[in-house]
Amino acid sequence: MKFLSNYLLFIYLSALVMFAIYDTFLVKREPESAIVKLQKVEAWTKPHNKVISTNAKKVEFSNLIIHAIDRVHSELEAQYNEIAQNLTNPKYVEKILILKKIYKAESDEELLMALKPHPKSIAIAQAAIESAWAKSRFFKEANNLYGIWSVNKNKPRIAASEQRGENVIWLKKYPSIEDSIRDYYKTLARSKAYKDFRELKMQTDDPFLLVEKLQNYSEIGEKYTDDLTKIIRYNKFYIYDE
Repeated sequence: MKFLSNYLLFIYLSALVMFAIYDTFLVKREPESAIVKLQKVEAWTKPHNKVISTNAKKVEFSNLIIHAIDRVHSELEAQYNEIAQNLTNPKYVEKILILKKIYKAESDEELLMALKPHPKSIAIAQAAIESAWAKSRFFKEANNLYGIWSVNKNKPRIAASEQRGENVIWLKKYPSIEDSIRDYYKTLARSKAYKDFRELKMQTDDPFLLVEKLQNYSEIGEKYTDDLTKIIRYNKFYIYDE
């Protein structure tokens, strides 16, 4: 009887040992297999996702911005043609005077320089730079495509995260993307900093020549115009000028 009890105890202990070994084997193998699997998936999906992200960003930018620029450009071009054809029309005297005041033009020639919209490729490239392909906070929160500052505290605006000394930098807030584009065109049409740009666009529509006159748009000067040239050429934005 004692022998039988010892034998049964031996069988029981042996079973426990075997179960412990089997259980230990499973516990070690499962995490190791899971890690290997995750490493393999991560290795081939990361580059793929990066490409998709870049392409998706440009597609979204195109859908949001390029069509809006096209609409505003058509609107401004129609206005330019209307005024150019009616400079001596008595019915347009009042309208022309109002436009001269808006665009700070002292002559008919200066008004036409202001009203003629520059190539869409330039507007698209500047929007891409200034809004980080429509991903910047200024664009998302304020429809501000071009980083245009605000100096009027009574109009809608948002604060930038950076300051100039103790001064807060404010950027304009627009009701719509189209309003931002219109204001951008108006800025280039009436500011003294872009007089050379306006004069040149009456002689040529070549975006690669015109961007050289936009060094005053950014603090980085000529590097900014070089960046515009590269973006227009690489992304073939010039096709929108045809």
